Order: sequence, then C-alpha cells, then structure tokens
Amino acid sequence: MFLSRYFDYTKIKGQLANAITLTNLSFGIIAIILISRELSHMSLVFIFLAALFDRFDGMAARHFHSESMFGKELDSLSDLVSFGVAPALLIYMTDLSEMLWVGIAATVFYILAGAVRLARYNVKEFDGAFYGVPITVAGVLLTLCYFLSPYIGPQFFVIIMIILGLAMVSNIRIAKV
Repeated sequence: MFLSRYFDYTKIKGQLANAITLTNLSFGIIAIILISRELSHMSLVFIFLAALFDRFDGMAARHFHSESMFGKELDSLSDLVSFGVAPALLIYMTDLSEMLWVGIAATVFYILAGAVRLARYNVKEFDGAFYGVPITVAGVLLTLCYFLSPYIGPQFFVIIMIILGLAMVSNIRIAKV
C-alpha cells in the first residue's frame, strides 16, 4: 500500500503493447532457432503464436491510448522476423535447400518484399486500408504451405514465395477488418 503511490500504473499500461510485440518477436526468434535445429514441425506453433500476439499488440496500444512511433517501428521489426524470416526459412530448410541458388533467391526475395512492404506502411499515412497484402497474412499463408510439403515439389514453393512477395509490395487496397 505504501509503495502503490510511487508505482505509476499508467507507465505499465503504456508499455503493455510493446511487451506483447516483444513476445511476438520472441516467438519468431524461437521459431528460427527450432528450424535451425531441424525441428520445423515445432516452429509452426511459435509462428502461429506470434500471429496471435501480433493481433493483440495494436489492440492494446489503442485501448490504453499508448500508440507511438516507437511501437509502430518495433512492431514492424518483429513482424519482419516472425512473418518474413521465420516462414521463409521454414520453407527454405524443408523444401528449397536442394535447389540451392533458386531456393536462396526465392527466400531472399520474399523477405525483402516483406521489408519493403513494412517500410512503406510505416511512412504512409494510414487511411483505413492496407496497400499490399500484410506481411502477417503472407507469413501465415506461407507457413500453412508447409503442410503441403510431402505432396508438392519445390517448384511450387518457389512460385508461392514469389507470388506472396509480389502481393506484399503490390498496390492492392485491402480494407482493415
């Protein structure tokens, strides 16, 4: 009780969204570590958990009126790791590593497209719609493609990575849900 008057709850509420974002980032990092340890099937759980936490960080920021440029940038960096690098590495390690340079090119293209999409989003004024497929959506779709791995050849994954990369940097207008 004595310490409660020195404890500023508004600062904690203000940082809740950033804590959720850092949890998203942590799950993306864990997914990458699991992929590097050849535990790809376990990485799926962490990519999907990252998507769940990505859904709530913005909600928390708006709810507690703690939206900031720092939070926006942190969210983009987290999304690049969790929905750019982790899904691309998952598909590369499970399906494209035998296609050395083609696999590397598709993986790099997908990640770079995600980075461009996020950078473009950060500098534009938000008008209620996204331009290009959000990296979270592309990352989850690419991660879901992992389940097709036993049935479809590596060429499919090269094509899907290129299509998702182009969709992220396109000017397709998608209303925010």
